[in-house]
Amino acid sequence: MKCRVCRGPAVIDIRRHNANFCVDHFVRHCGQQMERAISDFSMFEREDSLLVAVSGGKDSLAIWDMLVEAGYQADGLYIGLGIGDYSDHSGAYARAFAEQRSLVLHEVDLERDHGFTVEQASTATGRVPCSACGLSKRHIFDAVALEKGYDVLITGHNLDDEAAVLYGNTMRWNVEYLRRQRPVLPARNGFPRKVKPLVRLGERETAAYCVVRGIDYLVEECPMAAGNSHLQYKEILNQMELESPGSKSVFYFNFLRNAAEVFGSDTTAESSEGNQEVMTLSACESCGSPSSNDICAFCRLGERVKAESR
Repeated sequence: MKCRVCRGPAVIDIRRHNANFCVDHFVRHCGQQMERAISDFSMFEREDSLLVAVSGGKDSLAIWDMLVEAGYQADGLYIGLGIGDYSDHSGAYARAFAEQRSLVLHEVDLERDHGFTVEQASTATGRVPCSACGLSKRHIFDAVALEKGYDVLITGHNLDDEAAVLYGNTMRWNVEYLRRQRPVLPARNGFPRKVKPLVRLGERETAAYCVVRGIDYLVEECPMAAGNSHLQYKEILNQMELESPGSKSVFYFNFLRNAAEVFGSDTTAESSEGNQEVMTLSACESCGSPSSNDICAFCRLGERVKAESR
């Protein structure tokens, strides 16, 4: 197996590109795919200050590393969710990465700073842990990015993630979520700009990138994600990709090119008459975050956990 660029020994094949790469050219390929996503979707400028949501896993550490190597000003944000040993281990990987490279890592502990854990929230609401986890992370990501003055919030969602989410949302024709199925969500109504620079790279590539770059990351899957439909969708799409390389990329990027605009954007909401109106938000009476209700969903979640524990 020869590298497509230099004809030296290749370490990875990427079937959707019909290409093999040696270590150096694979690392360059990953950087180029990131830069192409940033450019194609106008994600941010060189002078912008970036905050990377870091979990300790391969995707978030890979994108943080790529951004720093490319010369961007990027700091990290880690959230301790209180998921037992899993959270302890994930935090250790995030801290080690930052310390080894002298990078800034902000930390928020859900239990210490907000009075509850994901486990407690799941028990109190009777809903799957992923629901409370996603709500908590989104709220804290937004709050920290705005409080500390970052221009852009970056997440490590890759092509596999986005294709699986799109598959699930189209299976249900969930219009509200399809509106937000974009690599960029512009800043608006008190929310920071959110971007996903890894949409042109798959999980296998981010894992390989970490290996060849010597980045230690948490391999273990979240113990609370067992049975998550998102993982099932990934398996279905992986089988399709195996039989027809490039299927995920075609599915996702053709949606962006040909269908995304049909659903509008997350800055609009349907009125009772079916017309699209600009979504109006006010400040949460408890935390000040933008909300369509007097009290935002995150604060209501915290209040419910506290009420259940009394």
